[in-house]
This record gives sequence, structure tokens and C-alpha cells, in this order.
Amino acid sequence: MNLRETAMVQHSWYEASVQREPDDPPMQGSIEADVCVIGAGYSGLSAALELRQRGFSVVVLEAERVGWGASGRNGGQVLVGFAKDEPVVRQLGAADARRAWDISVDGVHLLHQRVAQYDIPCDLVKGYLHVATSTRKADDLDDWAASLQKDFGYHAIRAIPRAEVPGWISSPRYVGAAHDALSGHVHPLKYCLGLARAARAAGVQIHAHSRVKRIERGANPVVHTDQGQVRCRFVVAAGNAWLGDLLPKVTARIMPVRSFIVATEPLPESLVAHLIRHRCAVCDTNFMIDYFRFSADNRMLFGGRISNGKADPQALIPQMQHRLGEVFEPLARARIEYAWGGFVDVSMNRAPDFGRVDENFYYLQGFSGHGVALTGIAGQMVADAIAGQASRFDLFSRLKHFPYPGGAAMHGTWLRLGVWYHQLREMV
Repeated sequence: MNLRETAMVQHSWYEASVQREPDDPPMQGSIEADVCVIGAGYSGLSAALELRQRGFSVVVLEAERVGWGASGRNGGQVLVGFAKDEPVVRQLGAADARRAWDISVDGVHLLHQRVAQYDIPCDLVKGYLHVATSTRKADDLDDWAASLQKDFGYHAIRAIPRAEVPGWISSPRYVGAAHDALSGHVHPLKYCLGLARAARAAGVQIHAHSRVKRIERGANPVVHTDQGQVRCRFVVAAGNAWLGDLLPKVTARIMPVRSFIVATEPLPESLVAHLIRHRCAVCDTNFMIDYFRFSADNRMLFGGRISNGKADPQALIPQMQHRLGEVFEPLARARIEYAWGGFVDVSMNRAPDFGRVDENFYYLQGFSGHGVALTGIAGQMVADAIAGQASRFDLFSRLKHFPYPGGAAMHGTWLRLGVWYHQLREMV
């Protein structure tokens, strides 16, 4: 782990609030397995768990330790759907877009099922609020909620009448809202560690501190680390923003974008109940989003402020506290006790990017901020595909993706242009 990434994770409330088991041992020597999975986050662990249930032997290689990347640092929002619905509908057509949407809903149900089946204590709460900061955006939000009901048959969401919005969220910033009764939030690291325990119990071999250096492709791939190798029949690349140069043509289609979260001191229960009804997770509909929720111990977890530069979470605390105070004036002076960040793997069209580089080499990436639930069902789909039932996986692999022009050197430029463009649109 380099110094910049140490700064991104070392002041995480998620890490401070869990008791980790000792790290899995590094990969050493030569191992044979049916499947080698790269990455011990949600998608990799989900694929490994599902593959074991289908009778495959599985080895998971993790460069750091379980849940070190986005799976252990994200906002914890458990969401149906995708970061952007339009490219899914446009490319797949109405009927197959409805199938894809239903699969995303299945992803939320799968998370709920796993929490119960494997007894994962991850502070699961149902209820999600989409909120709008202007009348125009509130109208758009109402239309979107109506279209989900009409076009996708998703009736867990409803637009909240404008006069009732203050009863759901006590902030003058928001003039419109929609409530999703199925989506919600979890403690993301607790959930990831629970998946890892379930995978180990099922017979999955997990090796931490085992960064993959190269992959020999072919009928029988060989995956190499510094200290060993895995000989296998199938490979699943589930490293998202951390695959580096292993699959350059694939990873060129995502931009790693940094997002930041702060956690306040524990707050009075009466204030928590007053600010957000039913402890829902909340996200606004702006391009530069604010997303937030209360933790089980009554901390406000407040996220936003995207970057792909060298920003230090500690240096951003004043900005984040100012934004928090703009949303909830009573929290303007709440003490910030933790600040951390991580990468979101954003595809150009913000649709998920699942596919194959060979018939026996699969990848999962491009969750674009909707990964807590979608990663789980993606892992199940890739396991089905390896087992010979590829219809759901192939549905998503039809989505076309293109590399960001100019490669990684231009990521900062594209991000700034995107921010400026959407800020101008939001001023209109």
C-alpha cells in the first residue's frame, strides 16, 4: 500500500468499528483450482461463494486484505438499478432493460438473503430517500419514480408529496423526494468480512497480500503472484479500479474517481430521529452528489466531494463539514472524528461493464457507485456462466463500452470538464 492510499483508509470509521480476524495467508508455491478469482471484495467473494456452491474449487487472490478497496470504504447504500438507466434502455431495448432492472432488484434481495443465511451482523436498514434541490429536479424525480412503476414494474418506490418532504428529511435544502422501501444501507466492511467468512466456511481459499503480477492466458490459465502461482481452468477478474495493467484494454473503459466520507461524533437519538425519518439512507440527484446516513451508533456518515487527484481526506474535513452544515444546520458544529476515501470505478456511460476477454476469462467492473448490491448478483451471474448458464451474464455483456479518450493521463481533465458541464446545467 502506498502512502497516498494509507492516508485514504487509515482514518476510516468502518475499520475502527470492526474486529478483524488475522489476515489470510499470502499465496506461496503452486496451487491448482478450477477457478482463480482476483480481488477479495464484494464481486470476487460473491463469485467465489457461488462457485463453491456449484462444486468448483476456488482460490481468491487479494493484493491487500479482504475488503480493503471500495467494498470496505463505500457509502454503504444498498440500491436497486444502475447509476444511469438511459444507456441500459437504449442499448438493450425496453424488454431486456426490464430484465436487467429485475436482476438488479434480485441483487438487493440476494444481499438480504445472505445477511440472514450467513448471520452477517452488518447493521442492515431498509429505506432510501432520493432528494431534489430544486423544483425542476423535484419534477424530474417525480417523473422518474413514476416511470419505474410504469416501465419496470417497480412499486417499492413512490414520490413523496412536496408538503410531506420536511416530515421525511428535516432540511430546507430539499424540495422534493422519493422513498424506496426496498433499498437501504449496511455497514459495508462488516458485510464484506461476513461474505469472506461464509466463503472460507464453504471451502474457498483466500490469500491476502498476494498481488497478481501477470496472467498466462489460454485453455489452462496460470495466474502469477510474487511468491506463487495458481493453475486453473477459469479466471474471474474482480479488482475493479485496482486491476492496474493486468487488463489494460478492459480497464481503459473505467475511470477511478475518488470519493470521500466523514463520520461525526455520536449524536443524540432524538436529533437523529428528527433529521431523517426511519433512518433512511439519502442521496441527492445532483451530479456532484451528497450521500449520507446515520450509523448504528448515531454518527452521521456524510459523503461526496469527488476527485481523481491527490486529495487527503483530512485536508477536506473543513469543506465536508461546511457541506454538512448546509444540509443540516444543527450539525454545522458537530465534531468530525473520522475522514476517509476510496475509488469508485466509473464507466463512461455509467452502466455496468461485465464481459469476457477469453471464453474462460471473465471480468466485472464499472459499477459506478451502485456496487453494494449489484456486485453480489454479478458474482452470482458469473458463477452461473462458468457453470454453463450464461443467459443473465450475456444480457449485461451486450452493453457496449468505450475507453476514455487519452487514457489515464486525461482522467483529471475529463472529470473537471464533466463537473463544469453539470454545474452549468444545474444553474439553469
